[in-house]
Amino acid sequence: MSRVGILTFLHNENYGSSLQAYALQRVVRSLGHEVEHLDYCPDQKEKIRNMILSGNSPKLILAGIRKRRVGTGQESARSKKRAIADFYARRMRLSPLCRNRKELEGASGRYSVLLCGSDQIWNPVWLNPVYFLNFGGKKIRRIAYAPSLGVREMPPGKKIRRMRKLIGGFQAVSVREEEGADLLERITGMRPAVLPDPVCLLTAEQWRETAGPQPGGTPYLLCYFIGENPLYWEKAEQAARERGLRILTIPVTGEAYGKPFERLEGCGPEAFLAAIDGAGAICTDSFHGLVFGTIFQKDVILCRRDREDDPENKNSRIDHFRRTVARKGLQTLRQEGLLWLRDRLEE
Repeated sequence: MSRVGILTFLHNENYGSSLQAYALQRVVRSLGHEVEHLDYCPDQKEKIRNMILSGNSPKLILAGIRKRRVGTGQESARSKKRAIADFYARRMRLSPLCRNRKELEGASGRYSVLLCGSDQIWNPVWLNPVYFLNFGGKKIRRIAYAPSLGVREMPPGKKIRRMRKLIGGFQAVSVREEEGADLLERITGMRPAVLPDPVCLLTAEQWRETAGPQPGGTPYLLCYFIGENPLYWEKAEQAARERGLRILTIPVTGEAYGKPFERLEGCGPEAFLAAIDGAGAICTDSFHGLVFGTIFQKDVILCRRDREDDPENKNSRIDHFRRTVARKGLQTLRQEGLLWLRDRLEE
């Protein structure tokens, strides 16, 4: 049995991030290992330091501030944040809070294996070396389970050289998308395994065990949008009319809070799962909205968030998932992920 520390996004108030973290911890525990997540929540000093050293755009910090302002102005968003924290407290094991790399270094002595993944923790747009496990002693084994790069093209120069060096510290590497495998093969000369997001490692019935009660009332079309685009709502209203459904929203953006539709207020991860499972159809621009809709065999109306001509667009995540599910099916993907993870942890 290994003592495993997992590092991924935990504090961005995102349902997909929270549930992929939960799924990976649950699966590693089911494989017979002791496991917890490193509770990394970088402070402002750490964020600015990383922005400078990694060459990230200051726009990322400004976008984060804007997102937090939306949350601060809505009691529903504040309730959601509390609900996610409560979900972690009840269903997961977390380390003491780590606000910077030095504190991660101190916490790492608790583990024989460090495991990073999944989510877009390796996206070069917001490169942060700690998500490549650049801390801890040399005797600790490092494994990457399906991190996403989220892009089709790498930014030039410095970030490529840095990522090449960081990836060299791993004993086993997998990624979530074929496009990410192509990029890493170009960078390192070695092709990593391509494995499904951790939420795919649990069956629909296992997720229903985690879900809360479903929303009541007449059948509904669930709207869950991460981006802002008036065309999303036109598409949703048309889909609702065609299917004879009312519109129910899980609001994230200021635009969603301003729409005159029924909302699920303060929705936590369990309520999010239940809302998808109970929906007559789903309209979303979210990767995990699509994935959970597929797991629960729902009618998913997909909105593409990013323009195809944007070099930083993240549509590769959605395109890869739809291709692989059509080619292999969820059950095969689940078995591939479980077997790879079991074998790497037992080595």
